[in-house]
Amino acid sequence: MVSPANSQSRPTVLVTGASGYVAAQLLPTLREHYELRLVDIKDEDRAGRRIEGIRLHDLREPDLERHRSLFRGVHAVAHLAFNRSTWKDTANGATYWDERTNLDMAYYVYQLSLEEGVQRVVMASSNHAADWYENLIHAGQKDVVLPEERPLAVAFYGWAKATYEHLGFLYAQGAYGRKLDVVQIRIGAPRDLAQANYEGQPTQLKRDLGAYISPRDLAQLFTKSLQAPQIEDQYGIPFQVFYGISHNTRAFWSIANAREMVGYAPEDDSEQQYGDLIARTLAHSPGKVGHGIE
Repeated sequence: MVSPANSQSRPTVLVTGASGYVAAQLLPTLREHYELRLVDIKDEDRAGRRIEGIRLHDLREPDLERHRSLFRGVHAVAHLAFNRSTWKDTANGATYWDERTNLDMAYYVYQLSLEEGVQRVVMASSNHAADWYENLIHAGQKDVVLPEERPLAVAFYGWAKATYEHLGFLYAQGAYGRKLDVVQIRIGAPRDLAQANYEGQPTQLKRDLGAYISPRDLAQLFTKSLQAPQIEDQYGIPFQVFYGISHNTRAFWSIANAREMVGYAPEDDSEQQYGDLIARTLAHSPGKVGHGIE
């Protein structure tokens, strides 16, 4: 990806899902570095504020030609769009996530990026792509999850995110005419933990302290993933999976490859930021938020 600092004109980045929760944390920083092409199905964020420069567009439509102009002249894509829908099985009353639409959108993004000469796609994946390993982590059978381990999920949502990753690798390895740069960011917990209710749930607090990512660290990781000159792995394939967490004392996902490949240098640590919350939880559940919690 060409760095804005080395370009006569600022590169253009297409941001899908531009009125969403993650986009709200990224846009201020991305606006400093790029010309942005923003699209979503609504033009207001969760607080009802209109997003400057946004274009209403439904990426769920199956006709690729309706989306093609969005990708034309774009240097990179930050794909944040997510279709949140469920369906209920009337036989057993269970509710299931409908992930087919999200898989289709990921395909549209990869395919049109390939055809229109986009250099890099940075995809909002999720830690849930490999959340099966957390059972081992919290049982003390495993210390850390590495990005290169086979993604194993426990639900359809995580399975779909893992499938985005597999699909991205197809485009990165060059079988369809050229290699498309692809970065998958497995976002952890991009929220204010102080708003959560951890009373009687010290294990959940410990987990979220390890998964936390601050807005400025999230913006840094996405920006550096867009800017890095090259992201090829040891086999020459421009494909990377990064865990999106801050420099957390209780981290159980590795960010070593993000540090090495794109220079990610997170500034925050949930241990310091939420010290008061930890102290209050310890007061009610002594010994339950330590590193050795079962």
